[in-house]
Amino acid sequence: MSVGTIYGVGLGPGDPDLMSVRADRLLRGAQHVAYFRKAGRTGQARKIVNGMIPETATEFPMEYPVTTEIAVTDPRYNALLADFYEDCTARLKDLSDQGQNVVVLCEGDPFFYGSFMHLYSRLRGEAPVEVVPAITGMSGAWTATGDPITWGDDVLTVLVGTLPEAMLAERMARTDALVVMKIGRNIDKVKRALKSAGLYDRAWIVEYAQMPNQTVTKLSEACDGITPYFSIIIVHGQGRRP
Repeated sequence: MSVGTIYGVGLGPGDPDLMSVRADRLLRGAQHVAYFRKAGRTGQARKIVNGMIPETATEFPMEYPVTTEIAVTDPRYNALLADFYEDCTARLKDLSDQGQNVVVLCEGDPFFYGSFMHLYSRLRGEAPVEVVPAITGMSGAWTATGDPITWGDDVLTVLVGTLPEAMLAERMARTDALVVMKIGRNIDKVKRALKSAGLYDRAWIVEYAQMPNQTVTKLSEACDGITPYFSIIIVHGQGRRP
């Protein structure tokens, strides 16, 4: 019996119209569809493809054992997630061994800060696995601002809000254009770093980029407090142009 293929399928930033033709084809012909979600939630990836999954397909929700309940620096965080990814990998490999194909839904691009990477690293060499690239969330975010992110020789830096404040400020000060992801509870720290780097007044925050509830706001005019998980800060480059 031949083995099945596990597809990590990028869905893009949130609008189903921005999915690739290949992603759409694989999804509509899927035997099994797996996706990550927080316990008790539908899951953003699942929402994006609502109405596109075949009625005959089996769905496999992969529920995180922890999200923000434990700090990422806590050793338990990595231990819990490692066990979770091992269990998910075993489930997917079992389906593959039975000759079944599986589509794993991935928000944005599977190889860009995505949970699928942790499955891929465990599956590679153990089962046939293919990755379908997609438009990244940051691309959807800077497009939503209505201005190009880079010009001429601009250097673009992508940072995550989980980094220490001093490191954020230092990296921000050395770039021309900037994307900051994984903001959430780190928003105040990110704001302070932007101010230290002299970029605060040029920053925009995009929430739910390319989704129906998208918002685009100057960061200096945004409300205080915790931002949604799907938030990205953009600072546009001002480089050389004709």
